[in-house]
Amino acid sequence: MWVVPESEIFTMGLWSISIGAFGAAVAGIILANTDYFLPTTDKATVEYLEETDLKPLSDESKTFKAKDLWKKTGAVIMAVRRPGCFLCREEASEISQLKPELDQLGVPLYGVVKENIATEIEAFEPYFKGDIFLDEKKRFYGPQRRKMMLMGFIRLGVWQNFRRAWKAGYEGNLEGEGFILGGLFVIGSGNQGILLEHREKEFGDKANLTAVLEAAKKINRKTEVH
Repeated sequence: MWVVPESEIFTMGLWSISIGAFGAAVAGIILANTDYFLPTTDKATVEYLEETDLKPLSDESKTFKAKDLWKKTGAVIMAVRRPGCFLCREEASEISQLKPELDQLGVPLYGVVKENIATEIEAFEPYFKGDIFLDEKKRFYGPQRRKMMLMGFIRLGVWQNFRRAWKAGYEGNLEGEGFILGGLFVIGSGNQGILLEHREKEFGDKANLTAVLEAAKKINRKTEVH
């Protein structure tokens, strides 16, 4: 009768564990690169967003309701994930390329941030050509706040976004909260509501500029506000 030595059994056991761990890791990476585990949220409503308390960065003792930004002219509003992030700076720069056409349409461009630390906003302003306001309660990042944690760093799309922004010459830092995902809204005047809502699904996921401009063209600046 042939007997397998204990040392070989031990070695086979280690190999089995290693193969199992490797398979689990591969499966995890594959799943992380699908949309199955991406954070989701209900679509925002204009009724929800308009009650957001915003603060001018020049005087944070003042507060106004977000609806003042768009009730007469509509607006394009970028919810910035993190001003120091080079991916956010890339998107801000590209959105700002639309400003001449938005100005012709009479539609303002705004940004909201969730925190104002050190000189981060000042360093962000060269990339973004609109006024920026503080949304301390992070309502523009809801209704359910979506986070991408370390899983984001094993997504192929994120690394492709890193490479794209890096090749374009964008630089950044690690200051501030950067896991709560941002987005972009095109909001109509009066009672038109939200004409476009883009939610960042992963780091560096940008809104489509053509879609943003087309939505802005639908804004009716003659809508009466009661």
